Amino acid sequence: MKAAVIESVGKAVVTEVPDPTPGPREVVVEVAACGLCGTDLHILQGEFAPKLPIVPGHEFAGEVVGVGSQVTEVSVGDQVAVDPSLYCYECRYCRNGHNNMCERWAAIGVTTAGGAAQYAVAPVANCVRLPEHIRTQDAALIEPLSCAVRGYDVLQSRIGAHVLIYGSGTMGLMMLELAKRTGAASVDMVDINPDRLRTAVQLGVSSAAAGADELDRPQGWDLVIDATGNAAAIQDGLDRVAKAGTFLQFGVADYATRVTIDPYRIYNQEITITGSMAVLHSFERAAELFATGVLDPDVFISDRLPLTQYPQALDQFASGVGRKIVVVP
Repeated sequence: MKAAVIESVGKAVVTEVPDPTPGPREVVVEVAACGLCGTDLHILQGEFAPKLPIVPGHEFAGEVVGVGSQVTEVSVGDQVAVDPSLYCYECRYCRNGHNNMCERWAAIGVTTAGGAAQYAVAPVANCVRLPEHIRTQDAALIEPLSCAVRGYDVLQSRIGAHVLIYGSGTMGLMMLELAKRTGAASVDMVDINPDRLRTAVQLGVSSAAAGADELDRPQGWDLVIDATGNAAAIQDGLDRVAKAGTFLQFGVADYATRVTIDPYRIYNQEITITGSMAVLHSFERAAELFATGVLDPDVFISDRLPLTQYPQALDQFASGVGRKIVVVP
């Protein structure tokens, strides 16, 4: 089968690899679409994945075309979205319910072959059957949405909060949609990319600006969310948190990224700084939200490219052009 392969740091190709075969409790999915994510860029840079080469792609959905000998939950022909998370269920963190902190953490498309291919293998427990009214190609959005749902679990957002989001890419826009659903009094967004800000305006953001200085909230925001991973945005966002407010590091920063904090201000103003990593007990809820139309796929997916253009898709994603980019085998 054809698959994208990150062969070495900085090098991605599309080539032929062996077809996958399912284990007893696994299924083979014919991939309908696979989304690109900042994690894929980190893998390309030599981060996250323990070893290369790897078939990337942790945001995907498709049709079940093969099942293992002990699979009864899904059948050939079912349309499914796949949670890429692979946990050991044995370590201290898994036993305490913090599976995303698993000491043996792994993920489809990060540590094992992923969905940027014609076919992918996944544990049946990771497959969520899709209702008939959902286009399977659109369901690649469920995995990033499940990360956003996890982010709001961490935030414990309260009704009437004023929210500031840095970054109007896919994840920032998803956080916008969830903020609207969780009763935010206002949601403001900062991004230096005017095209992306226009999408935020289209989705009903309260205010959109190239910098927070352009926004009128001198007391700061109750919830500040970084969806960029950019050091300058993170540093600025930390200074915008209102008293008793919360800063969420949601964007994936490079390993070397550093910012400074003011410990006295954190103490004196009871500011919470927290993070949200990947998926935790949120994939099924994201699938259910997606089925209700919480996201408009035609707004969120800006580009649908053939799998053969995966290297070009990575370049486009890295340049910040478009919103969610998916490849279609």
